[in-house]
Amino acid sequence: MALTAYLRSTALAIGGLLAIAGTAAGAERGGAPDARPKRIVSVNLCADQLLVELADRSQIAGLTRYATDAQMSAVAARAKGLSLLHSSAEEIMAINPDLVIGMPARRNPAIRALKTRYPAVDLKSADDYDAILASIRKVALAVGHPERGDALIARMNRDLASVPRVRRGLVAAYWQRRGYLTGTGTLVDDMMTRVGLTNLAGKLGKPALSQVGVEELAASRPDVLIVDSATDIVVDEGTAMMHHPVIGSIPRIAIPQAWTVCGGPAYVRAARAMAQGAGRIKPR
Repeated sequence: MALTAYLRSTALAIGGLLAIAGTAAGAERGGAPDARPKRIVSVNLCADQLLVELADRSQIAGLTRYATDAQMSAVAARAKGLSLLHSSAEEIMAINPDLVIGMPARRNPAIRALKTRYPAVDLKSADDYDAILASIRKVALAVGHPERGDALIARMNRDLASVPRVRRGLVAAYWQRRGYLTGTGTLVDDMMTRVGLTNLAGKLGKPALSQVGVEELAASRPDVLIVDSATDIVVDEGTAMMHHPVIGSIPRIAIPQAWTVCGGPAYVRAARAMAQGAGRIKPR
């Protein structure tokens, strides 16, 4: 997960903590239309994307303000025209939702208190593919369309099975602006493992997120750098360092941050781009 988007996503986590016994029970009865929630609010960027994929548009009463940001949201185009919220408890109360979906809010007591008023689904951050599938099933059941969740998972599994594996031993570094390196136990690391790449951070014994300077990165000699496609353009010091001449000869795979910031269907697109990009790298 890219650092900037991760911090924004965490800041937007203003959802409830309750299990949705009534809503889930209605979904388990076959998702009858009268049992489905009709005013669903998402309070997290990652929840936005699952809601757009699985719910009827008429069911969606509000998404986060980043839902239509193409650099952060994998469903930006599809989210256009839907109501966007600005992390306000008052906004949510005015909607009077019958379901709130998102990760728990730890820094906003006013929003956190809403858990006592509305049914809510708590979505944990997905760090691997299996966790993504669990989130899809959970949201699909909650919105009253479990069959859509099953169909989406089947499609993802089928598409992922066709993603090629790269040649053995290829070492990759997922390197972000300001020198942040993504380590093991993360969603990006799970993608790397799935397509056959070795994560440089694991070889160096780095934690899930660490800072690695240009010199250290060059000395580590990764076979490929995986970067956010937005960093192709230098806009500040954080992106300028990613274009330092000392690492200029290392091949790169550019993947949109919107495909990696959240655990969702875009995982398959990111994995495919990663594998195809790595497949074009010539052996040393």
